[in-house]
Amino acid sequence: MSILAAIQMVSEAEVSTNLAAAADLLAEAARRGARLAVLPENFALMGRRESDKLTVREVEGDGPIQAFLAEQAARHRLWLVGGTIPLQVSGDDQRVRAACLLFDNQGRQVARYDKVHLFDVQVPDSTERYAESATIEPGDRYVVADTPFGRLGLAVCYDLRFPEQFRALSAQGMDILALPAAFTAATGAAHWEVLLRARAIENQCYVIASAQGGRHGNGRETFGDSLIADPWGLILDRLCGGPGVALGKLDQAFLQSVRQQFPVLEHRSWNIN
Repeated sequence: MSILAAIQMVSEAEVSTNLAAAADLLAEAARRGARLAVLPENFALMGRRESDKLTVREVEGDGPIQAFLAEQAARHRLWLVGGTIPLQVSGDDQRVRAACLLFDNQGRQVARYDKVHLFDVQVPDSTERYAESATIEPGDRYVVADTPFGRLGLAVCYDLRFPEQFRALSAQGMDILALPAAFTAATGAAHWEVLLRARAIENQCYVIASAQGGRHGNGRETFGDSLIADPWGLILDRLCGGPGVALGKLDQAFLQSVRQQFPVLEHRSWNIN
């Protein structure tokens, strides 16, 4: 069995501070036996303004945030999902891609997923309003990658509300879902756990949900509750608020037994209009 780690952070507006905090948490996860770790969305920067991400954007394959992720993966012999980082959009100086990068345990980037569904929302019963599309260009494809632990699907935060994305990942053989996030306090309290457990149950996969969790310097409050769920929808470990590490064991025999004894993935009907 392999140990999975969901890293929870309360990131701020200084990249160097956030990288130092992430390094400490990844070291803790590795000490506790993790072989696959997932950082939260925006782990390197929770800016004071949405446009702050433009000042730290990187070209794919080059930049201090990507170098940090590669170094940490190699140092700790971890497969590492690097939350999201802002990557340059060719020909557009006003927007970035919110890129979720996967590194193997030798520090090589082996997959990239760009967040598809952007959070352009007025949060109900709140003054909070978000317009990610003003500074982020959406991705245009779903991604599943081979790992030693099984087929790993990548998704980010608001994607969680679109079940068709996860059916597409499941059709590509997803065994594990990595979901970096920064859910608001209000929407997280209402929907976070139920959506994550639903995705685990309906797709019969492990879920590693790594969240921002606390009050940030920009005044935003994120929900936290990073967790790991198994293919039966049971929560193996979770955090409340504040930084920390949640761990869970991935049992491939259990995954296969769930799929064999309750073969819902084989019972899907695609031909009904």
